[in-house]
Amino acid sequence: MLEELDVKNFALIDSAHIEFAKGFTVLSGETGAGKSILIGSLAFLLGGKAGLEQIRTGCHEAQVCGTFLLDCAEAKDWLSEHGIEDEDGRILLRRVVRDTGKSSAWIGGVSVTRADLSSFAAFLVDLHGQHEQQSLMRIPEHRRYLDSYAGIEEEVRAFTTLHGSLVEKRRSLEDFATDEEWRRNRIEMLGFAVDEIDAARLKEGEDEELEAEESRLSSFEKLYSDMEEIRSLLDGGGEGVGVMAILRKMNGIASHAVEMDKGLETLQGRLQASFYELDDIADEFHRYADSLVFDPDRLSKVQERLELIYKLKKKYTSGPATGVADVLSYAEKARQQLEELSGLANDKSALAAEVASLEKQVYAAAKALSAKRKAAATKMSSAVEGILACLGMKDASFRVSIVEKPGTTVSQNCDSHGMDNIQFLISANPGSPLLPLAQIASGGELSRVMLALKTILCGADTAGTLIFDEIDTGIGGEITVGIGEHLKKLSKKKQVLCITHLASIAVYADNQVKIQKGVAGNTTSTNVFPISGQERVKEIARMLSGDASSVESLGHAAAMLHKFGGM
Repeated sequence: MLEELDVKNFALIDSAHIEFAKGFTVLSGETGAGKSILIGSLAFLLGGKAGLEQIRTGCHEAQVCGTFLLDCAEAKDWLSEHGIEDEDGRILLRRVVRDTGKSSAWIGGVSVTRADLSSFAAFLVDLHGQHEQQSLMRIPEHRRYLDSYAGIEEEVRAFTTLHGSLVEKRRSLEDFATDEEWRRNRIEMLGFAVDEIDAARLKEGEDEELEAEESRLSSFEKLYSDMEEIRSLLDGGGEGVGVMAILRKMNGIASHAVEMDKGLETLQGRLQASFYELDDIADEFHRYADSLVFDPDRLSKVQERLELIYKLKKKYTSGPATGVADVLSYAEKARQQLEELSGLANDKSALAAEVASLEKQVYAAAKALSAKRKAAATKMSSAVEGILACLGMKDASFRVSIVEKPGTTVSQNCDSHGMDNIQFLISANPGSPLLPLAQIASGGELSRVMLALKTILCGADTAGTLIFDEIDTGIGGEITVGIGEHLKKLSKKKQVLCITHLASIAVYADNQVKIQKGVAGNTTSTNVFPISGQERVKEIARMLSGDASSVESLGHAAAMLHKFGGM
């Protein structure tokens, strides 16, 4: 249940804080006051699209926060699975969109993705707007409504997976007939690649080691010259006193000086350490110089090996800049593909048997789903008709038509959701034939059918809050009284929020929130605040006749509120 909503710098809303109660809450206001903005802020909070247009002019970011009372086990399980803790059975959702175009979302103080936010919010709120009402015009959506009512959504998802396996296996089987020559060529090419790479006996990192050796061998003369020069500098050679002799003499002098001044011990120690370190370095250079040997045969072999590796890299990787590991990786993948292709070639008969078995499973599962749908369709038709009668369509007939898809094979009989073509049919008047809902229903009739569907589905729906935006589209007169009464009954089981222009619906509400546009200077703002008592009477009067001040309008409004329990 939604308990509190805070909106800041969202479109025309500067700042709004609304506390919601249980039961039936109506949100009202003049046309253009910003009712759709408030619903938009809720949709944004629940994981809807984020855009720069949602940020109030002159601001850097828009923010919406909502506190929800957790009243379903599924929501608590979701939080537990994601390591998020609630606070006294409540959870705070927060979402921000910035003028950089980036948006962020949090559940209980934990940063989450938009997908996670939307997934979790589905357990809390079911928001019905005019765009959803139009889903009744799309026949494929009818199956979704029926499956939800029948409680077989998990079974349908399992069927979709099974059917997908059949499609994949059948495609593999068809490949045998259409791609046999390609497969033979592919096996030959992959086999050649594996043999060529295996014959090279490559070792990971070998190219780097060979490049280092090739550089050393090809630079022998320069390296030898450099070593001789270092030797001369260290040992003196024929050019005079070397570095080592100088350091040795310095060390002796420093040792003598220490005898006269103990304060020089630290410096003398450092000098002595430097002497030993340089002496060790000199030995290392000597050993390296003694190991230098010009070997033209080895250089030739190294260069030949590098040329082979270069060709393999160019042939089997993205280019020579890659490593030997990439060549070896290609060989491993080629082996796997060879096994798969060879396995397919060897198991054609086994694959055909598997396809036949899957076809039987798919057909049996589709039959089982169809039987459950037909049983649910009868109950659903009666339930919708019963609610439509309360909503002013007492003579309407509603049917869920289920027709098996035409065809003689599983591939023709079934799609990913089963073997049924499902469509809603309606007859709004006595004696009129049942025809597709999309062909004959008016806007007002669609609203009432959608409300009926929402009502019968809410028992299986985990969401504790139902939000109806413009449920009164195309409806007027006495019919609206039935809708108001029905929403009131629905609010006994769920928290119901409804945006409406009609007083005959608003008077049934337990609570009323007014949305009002105001202008201060050159700034336009939308204000949101609860109303009760005389303020609510005035708002109902305005909704009735556009007159919120006359004695007649106020008296009529008060009488309606008293009669229908809104006060």
